[in-house]
Amino acid sequence: MVAAVRDDPGARLELAARFYDAGIADIRPYRRAETAFMRWQIRRGVLAPTSTDRPGSPWWRAVNEGLLRDAWEAGLRVNGHTEPVRRPSVERWALFLHRPSPVAWYRAHNASIVAGYLAHRDLVDQELPVERFFMDVALARVLYADSLLSAPRLALGHLAPAARLLGDPRWRGADTFLSLNNILPNRYPLEGIGIHEILALENYWGRLIDYSVCPRRVGARGTSTARDGP
Repeated sequence: MVAAVRDDPGARLELAARFYDAGIADIRPYRRAETAFMRWQIRRGVLAPTSTDRPGSPWWRAVNEGLLRDAWEAGLRVNGHTEPVRRPSVERWALFLHRPSPVAWYRAHNASIVAGYLAHRDLVDQELPVERFFMDVALARVLYADSLLSAPRLALGHLAPAARLLGDPRWRGADTFLSLNNILPNRYPLEGIGIHEILALENYWGRLIDYSVCPRRVGARGTSTARDGP
């Protein structure tokens, strides 16, 4: 299924969305965050075939494929297939399908993304430094968004009551943390532009998240309580 859409970004997006229509429970609202990010990837061209005049990114394509494959494999298992689980990320997706919740979605989604980062480190060297930098920004943000729900006091301190509203992937508030749309130009590769130039274009909320909120909360990790969660 994934191989069939490998070189068709629009079909990739359709496959990602269709997964949320085939769940054993109503999980359609959860697809909003994932498909919004994929649309941004398509606009940039990172999911384009590598054989075209403007080839896509082998790294972004590979990580996205892993996410699609993990989710659909879990879906097939939940619906009766008994093949053994080969990746912990698939099990996370199966848990989400059995008991959908925002926390379960983040743990499934992020397990696939982190697995992709680890599995495709060899492809990173093909990317420009500015692209590698924002790969890490994307990972830091999606992990932080997870912590808004799994450890709200750690994530926002005395503003913890607002964490659920900001972090729920079914709501538009999560876009503040997950979107890089207002930072990176809609082109790939990012030739002729440096990290400092792009950072200068970042909006106020993005800079606040990346340079004030996240680093301070990481530093406060040692003072969090057990009830904040892992």
